[in-house]
Amino acid sequence: MKFLSQWYASPVLLVLLTMVVMTGCASNTPAPQKAGKIYWPKAPATPRYEYVTTLRSGADIRPLSREDVFRKALTGLDGKKTVLAKPYGVAAKDGMVVVTDTLSRGGFIFNLPRQKLYPFGRVGKEGVLSKPMGVAIGSDSQIYVADVSAKRVQVYDAYGMHLQTIGNAGDFDRPVGVSVSPDGNTVYIVDAGGIDSIRHRVLIYDKNGVKKGEFGRRGEQLGEFNLPTQVAVAPNGTVFVLDAGNFRVQSFTANGEFQHAWGKVGRNFGEFARPKSLAIDASGNVYVTDAAFRNIQVFNAKGQLLLAIGGETSGDKPGEYALPAGVAIDELGHVYVVDQVYAKVDVLKLLTEQEMEKVVSERSTQK
Repeated sequence: MKFLSQWYASPVLLVLLTMVVMTGCASNTPAPQKAGKIYWPKAPATPRYEYVTTLRSGADIRPLSREDVFRKALTGLDGKKTVLAKPYGVAAKDGMVVVTDTLSRGGFIFNLPRQKLYPFGRVGKEGVLSKPMGVAIGSDSQIYVADVSAKRVQVYDAYGMHLQTIGNAGDFDRPVGVSVSPDGNTVYIVDAGGIDSIRHRVLIYDKNGVKKGEFGRRGEQLGEFNLPTQVAVAPNGTVFVLDAGNFRVQSFTANGEFQHAWGKVGRNFGEFARPKSLAIDASGNVYVTDAAFRNIQVFNAKGQLLLAIGGETSGDKPGEYALPAGVAIDELGHVYVVDQVYAKVDVLKLLTEQEMEKVVSERSTQK
């Protein structure tokens, strides 16, 4: 509550308070940055998600200073300096939003409660990143980053200090994705292999970096993979893998036993063309970004399509994407979507039943 109350306390922002998207009063809720209310799906359908804000720099998570306000009044510029160059992966938990950036070869921690931005993985004797891609946050706030060029997974604390390295020489061909079990004890790492490799698989480690097993190999049969890109663990422990080269999602037990699969190549809703990443919300729904469709498709745990967010873009606008990549959901139901071309992370909010009813009622009153 303190975080939002400080943000709203700025006299300049009081004018915006009547226009911005309200996102609750939890201390780790992203502060609204843009006016207007944007919902998905569009009217007249019942809204399920609401646009909250966009993250590009530290200025997006802290109040405007007097210098920022003065500069904007004189020049029209808001003093924001975008730090993201070509973001790829995103993870969010307990007020931390962690973004990897393949072009700047590092990562950024947007710490919402502290209103601070911490870069990491760029300097030091250990933990320097080469091409960071997938990222995950454990139950103890440790940050796991899959480095595809260095062929290892690096682990950091909540401030970006390096803690350990998972993987030795030869353990991975192309580690691109990572996820952590809800209890924080198990780490799942996606090895995308390559054209000349059969090691298209998921490896299982404990939190100390000790390998416990692996599952999958290159192929088209159930339980096999072709260029997998991401893994995510549901609240009940089910492991979902985005099998991008086979244009499908597969689910497994915590030990890697095959359960279910859905998806096929195509241009219709519920199909995939260029799937990039996936994430799981508290209800077990599966979110899949697709770079060809320029959207996020939301499925239930059985693979039934619920809705899609995004589509053809008309520019750098909320909920519009030119090249969507990573996606994440935090414990409050906020959805974080990375776009590599627009170098941004859009933040959306999953509406409660009461909030949905309120929007529908407001629409009826306005008619």
